[in-house]
Amino acid sequence: MKRKSYAIFLFFILVNLRAFTQSPSDTTVYLITCGPGTEIYSIYGHSALRVTIPDRGIDLSYNWGVFDFDTPNFGLRFARGNLEYMLDADNYSRFLRIYEYEKRWVKSQVINLSPSEKRKLTELIAENLKPENIKYRYDFLFDNCATRIRDILEKATDGRIIYTPSGRKDALTFRFLTGTYQQQYPWLDFGIDVLLGTPCDKKAEDRDKMFLPLELQGELTEASIMRGGRMIPFLQNPVTVLNYKTPVNKPGFLTHPFLVFSLISIGIIIFSARVREGRAVKIIDLIIFSTFSLLAVLLVITNFFSLHHQLKYNLSMLWISPLIPVCLAAVILNREWYSWFRIVFLLCVLSFIIHLLFPMAGNGAFVPLTIILMLRSSVRAGFSWNPLSLKSI
Repeated sequence: MKRKSYAIFLFFILVNLRAFTQSPSDTTVYLITCGPGTEIYSIYGHSALRVTIPDRGIDLSYNWGVFDFDTPNFGLRFARGNLEYMLDADNYSRFLRIYEYEKRWVKSQVINLSPSEKRKLTELIAENLKPENIKYRYDFLFDNCATRIRDILEKATDGRIIYTPSGRKDALTFRFLTGTYQQQYPWLDFGIDVLLGTPCDKKAEDRDKMFLPLELQGELTEASIMRGGRMIPFLQNPVTVLNYKTPVNKPGFLTHPFLVFSLISIGIIIFSARVREGRAVKIIDLIIFSTFSLLAVLLVITNFFSLHHQLKYNLSMLWISPLIPVCLAAVILNREWYSWFRIVFLLCVLSFIIHLLFPMAGNGAFVPLTIILMLRSSVRAGFSWNPLSLKSI
């Protein structure tokens, strides 16, 4: 949408919000939950608010999950974590057409708000729509399209929403929760697990889980609020607006990252046992250490230069060490830099032990990759105890 036309539409929305404020008893507010899609950005689902005044023909959706592809340096800003998301206000019918086109289910639930709470909610939305507030710094875990709705509803009700405890003794981690949506896409799951840092291994309490739209729906459905001296459900009258099945992706067993990397590691083990000198050794090590060097540079960038706090303190940097490019240089220059290979080897051993002791803190495909790097660094480390050590460089 062009800037000029968007400004006109925004003015139209603000005028209608005044109408909401003036007649809160005729206003109905809905939580809209959209099912997962097949694109990377859509596999977690989506959330929005819908506000209506039927007598005035007003039916609008509010969605905090929009960004502008025309933003200067879009790719760089997205990678660094300083891309601004924004609140989008649109006609509800137009909002629905997107999900009808993508064949994603949409469910609607009335939010049990008093007239004063509806008035306060619309005032908060109007405040969010101001030019100085309409954009915000997106945070996947703590400030996204779902948490914005949770927060604005808590403010509108003055924190009177009563959440039902899940009853779980041990809370699930953020990594586990996102992994349940990624497991149908094992290569995506592997890539995300490589990049995620230790903040994602923290426990997510019931309120924290609402960063995921379907968890938001579940928690608010179980929540209650005081009305007329008694507790009533916070959400009511569930309606399926678009009835599509959640897409199911059946990844092939033979192309699963764990199997692919395991077969490669077996091949490397056989090669290492049979070939200990010659041009083939250098070619194999150039491929291996070049690949891991690229990953090491990527992790250095995400750990130290990205604003995404979810990528900080990444334990993958133990086995994908920043020292690997030094080993690559040794391979290229035919140098016996044993110390560097020994450090990389020991870090791989430590990482391998961690993978075995805490399998939920990573990805199963990490194990064969660690074995590959551990093996090839050991053969170049000059260990007297290693029967696979290179005969010469």
